[in-house]
Amino acid sequence: MNYKLHHLSHTDLDGYGCQMVSAHFFDSISFYNSNYGKEINECFNQILAQIQTSSFEKHVILITDLNLTMEQATEFQAKVNIAEKEILLLLLDHHKTGEECANTYEWYYLDSSRCATKITYDFFSALYGHNEALSHFVNVVNAVDIWLENDPHFELGKVCMGLVSSAKEVNKIMFPEENTQYIFSLLSQAQAFFTCKDAHIALDDAIHGIKKSYFKSNKNDTLSNLISAYNVRLLTQNKEKMQINYKEYKGILTYNIGNVSVIGNDFLSANPDFDFFMDVTSKKTISLRSSGKVDVSKIAAQIANGGGHHNASGGLLSNFKDAFIYDSIKSQVMNIIANKG
Repeated sequence: MNYKLHHLSHTDLDGYGCQMVSAHFFDSISFYNSNYGKEINECFNQILAQIQTSSFEKHVILITDLNLTMEQATEFQAKVNIAEKEILLLLLDHHKTGEECANTYEWYYLDSSRCATKITYDFFSALYGHNEALSHFVNVVNAVDIWLENDPHFELGKVCMGLVSSAKEVNKIMFPEENTQYIFSLLSQAQAFFTCKDAHIALDDAIHGIKKSYFKSNKNDTLSNLISAYNVRLLTQNKEKMQINYKEYKGILTYNIGNVSVIGNDFLSANPDFDFFMDVTSKKTISLRSSGKVDVSKIAAQIANGGGHHNASGGLLSNFKDAFIYDSIKSQVMNIIANKG
C-alpha cells in the first residue's frame, strides 16, 4: 500500500468495530478515537500534524461513526485542500443528523439503515473480499447498535457493547495506542465465544478472565493489582514525557488515571527518582501523592487552594480547561504551576 490510512472513529462498540474492520483489510493504519464536539476537531488536527511529518506522500483520512456539523465538514475540507500532501477524505456514518453534510460533500457517505461497522465492512469487502468470521462480528455489532431486538445476535451484541463501555482500564488520553490495542484484544477474544451455545451468557461469564489474561505478565493476582502493575509499567516507560516539576521536586502528571492511591504509590515505589505523583481530572480536581520526599499538602495549597496530608493531598485547578490530547493537558498544568508555584 503506497498510502497511509488515518482512521478516526467513535469510542463505543460501533466506533471500535469500524476500526476492527479497517485493521482486517489494511496494514498501514493509525487509529484515533473521539466523542462528539470539539474533540473531533482536536483529533482531526492531530491527524493533520501526523501527516505533515509522515514519510508517506499520500494519505487517507477515514472518519466513521461520527457525524460532523456543517461547520466541521467545511473546515475539514478547507484544511485538506491546502495541505502540502495528497489527502483523500472519506466519512462513513449512519446518523441522520449528518444529512446536510452528506448532501453537500461527496466524501460524506450516510446510510441510516446500517450501523457504521456494517457500512465500513460492506464498503471494503466489496473491494477486497468477504470474510465470514469478520462478517459475523459485524452482524453482532449491527444488531445492537441499531437495536434490532428480534435479531438472533442482539443479546450477544449487548454483552459486546458492555465490554467496550466498561473497558476503562487503559487511559485513552494518556495511552491512545495501548487503549486501542486493549479494546481490539477484548473484541478479538470475545469472538471465540460467538459460536458457543448461549454465546451471550458464555461471553458474559468469561469477561473477567479475558481482562485478567490481558494484564497478566509473570504471575496471577487480583484484576485490580494486575491493572495497577500494567499502568505503572506504562507510566514508567513514559515518565520522561510525562514529567513535571514543582520547584526542585520532580513529579509525574497523569490524567483521570483512577485508583490514584494504589497506582500513585506503586509508581513512586518503582521510580524512586520521582518525588510526587499528580493526577488531574476532567472535573478540574487534582490528587497528589508523595513517598515522603515532599509535602504535597503544600503543593496543593499553593497551586490548587487545596491541602490534606504530607503524602496525600488534593485541590481544584479552577483555571484548568479540559482537553483531549495529553500534551495540551500537561502544558496547561505546567503553566499553572509556573504562575502559582
